[in-house]
Amino acid sequence: MYFEHSDRAKEWIGRVSKFMDDHIIPAVPTYEAQQKEGSRWKVIQVVEDLKVKAKKEGLWNFFMPSSSGHPKVDDTFQFEGETLTNLEYAPLAEIMGRVVFASEVFNCSAPDTGNMEVFERYGTRAQKDQWLKPLMNGEIRSAFLMTEPAVASSDATNIQCEIKRDGDDYVINGRKWWSSGAGDPRCKIAILMGKTNPDNPKHSQQSQILVPLDAKGVTIERPLTVFGYDDAPHGHMEIELKNVRVPASNLLLGEGRGFEIAQGRLGPGRIHHCMRTIGAAEAALAALCKRITTRVAFGKTIAEHSVWEERIARARIDIEMNRLLCLKAAYMMDVAGNKVAKNEIAMIKVSAPTMALRIIDDAIQAHGAAGVCQDFNLAKSYAGIRTLRLADGPDEVHARTIAMNELAKYGWTGKRKQEGESLPGMR
Repeated sequence: MYFEHSDRAKEWIGRVSKFMDDHIIPAVPTYEAQQKEGSRWKVIQVVEDLKVKAKKEGLWNFFMPSSSGHPKVDDTFQFEGETLTNLEYAPLAEIMGRVVFASEVFNCSAPDTGNMEVFERYGTRAQKDQWLKPLMNGEIRSAFLMTEPAVASSDATNIQCEIKRDGDDYVINGRKWWSSGAGDPRCKIAILMGKTNPDNPKHSQQSQILVPLDAKGVTIERPLTVFGYDDAPHGHMEIELKNVRVPASNLLLGEGRGFEIAQGRLGPGRIHHCMRTIGAAEAALAALCKRITTRVAFGKTIAEHSVWEERIARARIDIEMNRLLCLKAAYMMDVAGNKVAKNEIAMIKVSAPTMALRIIDDAIQAHGAAGVCQDFNLAKSYAGIRTLRLADGPDEVHARTIAMNELAKYGWTGKRKQEGESLPGMR
């Protein structure tokens, strides 16, 4: 096995790392100052300024994997990006994950990345011209409306939001929440998953449709907080849709194909989160090490108290193991496709956030009371990473996928065997 990045990947790693060191990390104090000024829900100017610089340097839209093997609704639209493989993109996402707003600077932030992939793969030329082009240019933002407060949305077949055909339109009624990105004033379009065909088999009842956020009947009711953090200006919003009417041409791919689109979207999205999470873990470990080597307690630096040696060693081991698993998942997605890589995607989706939370928690402990306040961003990082154990499917759903795939090796189908019948290979 060969563990070295390709020359192309090394070039991108160098370019992104340099931009982070030269421009993004020095801009963190300015970002924090501008975020505190005026409304919580606003465009932060330093990010817009950095986006101009990144785009000028060609550091833009490099998350989109090749669509080879994935037939598209329309092939005439040329995506403006670098078309890196998942394996090439993985280390870049990790680098960006060290600063909370860095992904947006390169136009590689969620949920826009997943939504752009949906448009590129499943959208018509008209849909791409209207929405994908300004998203690629970083002129607008987008949201993905899937989760609902009234049902257990970890089982997406429970989703009840109604999408009903009425002549040349669809009429939408329902309530969504955790609609990430909808708090941004630049958020203009949402991809919504709802029910069009309630009498169909359960995985062909759902469809996905485009909903402009300024459509009549769309009401953003409130931002939801995570341990008190509102994640402004991005936000996680609760949205009511009451008799929202959109053209039938806004439907993506066709009625009953919502799950097909969701699986195409969520595979890359899940691994992007994991890549960025490893970057957040690296940042927390760096903060921990800097803190304990500069603070003195009981006559010696905190680093000299041996308990920290074990914690640091465990953190480095866990980061390295998770990085390798993440790279393996990315490689398998590239060479075998998302479906074949589903076990690896599920494993890293469970493992990476749990690993990062342990390291961030140790970093908080190293900072003492300062670690739980706003001064070091560790509490905010913990809150953000904690949501990833729920986002794009909770740990339990992914763990079930892993377990069922493992049990299938021994003939288990998910149903209890008849008395006296043994599993293959058992004695």
